[in-house]
Amino acid sequence: MKILTNYIDGKLVSPSSNEYIDIFNPAEGKIYAKAPRSCAKDIENAVSAAQSAFSTWSRLSVDERSGFLLRIAEKIEQRHQGLALAETNDNGKPLWLSKAVDIPRAAANFRFFATAVEHFCSESYSNEEITNYTLRQPIGVVGCISPWNLPLYLFTWKIAPALAAGNCVIAKPSEITPVTAYMLSEICEEVGLPRGVLNIVHGYGAEVGAAITLHKKIPVISFTGGSKTGAQIAQSAAPLFKKISLELGGKNPNIIFDDCNFERMISETVRSSFVNQGQICLCGSRIFVEKSIYNKFIDAFVAKTKELTIGDPLDPEIKQGAIVSEDHMQKILSYFTIAKKEGGTILCGGKTYEAADRCKDGWFIEPTVITDLGPHSRINQEEIFGPVVSVVPFETEEQALEFANCTPYGLSATVWTENLTRAHRFSRDLQAGVVWVNCWLVRDLRTPFGGMKQSGVGREGGLEALRFFTEPKNVSIYHGP
Repeated sequence: MKILTNYIDGKLVSPSSNEYIDIFNPAEGKIYAKAPRSCAKDIENAVSAAQSAFSTWSRLSVDERSGFLLRIAEKIEQRHQGLALAETNDNGKPLWLSKAVDIPRAAANFRFFATAVEHFCSESYSNEEITNYTLRQPIGVVGCISPWNLPLYLFTWKIAPALAAGNCVIAKPSEITPVTAYMLSEICEEVGLPRGVLNIVHGYGAEVGAAITLHKKIPVISFTGGSKTGAQIAQSAAPLFKKISLELGGKNPNIIFDDCNFERMISETVRSSFVNQGQICLCGSRIFVEKSIYNKFIDAFVAKTKELTIGDPLDPEIKQGAIVSEDHMQKILSYFTIAKKEGGTILCGGKTYEAADRCKDGWFIEPTVITDLGPHSRINQEEIFGPVVSVVPFETEEQALEFANCTPYGLSATVWTENLTRAHRFSRDLQAGVVWVNCWLVRDLRTPFGGMKQSGVGREGGLEALRFFTEPKNVSIYHGP
């Protein structure tokens, strides 16, 4: 049984409560680790450490801060195998996915922001009498709260730019998938990151997350997670005039026109529907298909979906791993009942999957395709966050746009067409922060990332992240006529 600790003031420490949270391996349905159930006192200790470290860390040269982040990236790469295995055991995703995506991206996050901050610059404006220039200064202690679906990937996506910009960080990983965050604590010890610069505090959102959000000495909050929790954070942070970045839920449309590259589209649509068991906020869970190819699409898509192998995430041949928790599995299953009540037809899936051997008690759901539901049904309006997609036909471009934009979410969208003019026009009119045309989940770390409507506030990535974690200050110098 692995017992995790917090990382506060450069030391691995037990929670002040001496209470722990059971951590399950989703593929086995069994407890395999325990994480600290921290409380407000632990956050107070972390804030005190971060405040003490801030004056020194913020005044280090950019090269010095960058050097620490680069060494962390190197250590993540050196521990690639162990981190990937931990991520799979924690989350239930296939090991090949952890190796190919999650851990490389975590290292890339540190490496990217370590170098991006070296090119971060500000504006200057002059006339005959006055020169104005803008300083971009670190703010102080920032709170970073990340989700369970891409644990280390999204954890580092917040921490790296905050540290690069010169802030100190109080970070809370998900209590469901905390192990790689703990391993990052060990890495920070190994590279000699100065005490108090990064503090990782484990615990429940309602306890630790709330303590971070409400703490008067944490003026900045960066959160990724559900829209309901995001609304609570915004409500708590607003009276305290905190700066907030919220990357929230999605109910993303995948719009397929009849002039698409059909074979490429089918392959990518299966991936965008079911990778990571559909537990990515960017998955295309609403598929809108031009009526002229609707039947052809259904036949090909369902056939490809049925080919997805389910089972032990450690098996390299497996494409679908376990659902992250039993509670989340039950939530997903409840939507199959809703779909049937709404008149939907389940073409494949719609039930749990019984794995074998060590995974016989694990939490698995078959990839599910639902049809015969309108765009305003609950299945097409609510974020299910699992291996579940619905398919709806459309007749005109105007109708497709109406269907795509009719949810309260606006995170991402995918468009499949070989018509260049339509691609530009449709991308312009979609209510989504990210639009992919003839591809999916292509991420350049230099580009802004975030959603519209209930999918979030603000943007992450590239210079947008460095701007968020700094405060602009304009200086005007009079130098005479």
